[in-house]
Amino acid sequence: MSSLEEMFAMGSHGPYVWSAYAITAAVLALNVVQPWLANRRLVNEEARRRRRENP
Repeated sequence: MSSLEEMFAMGSHGPYVWSAYAITAAVLALNVVQPWLANRRLVNEEARRRRRENP
């Protein structure tokens, strides 16, 4: 178990390393989610516009 703790501690650099990993993962997730949400919003707005124009 101590080897696992040493891996997470990374010679007292653990907090920096793991926070960098977390920030990177968050940015990558945003790079996937934001365009998906923007596309969904655009499709919904276009559908609403078409329903208004062609009742």
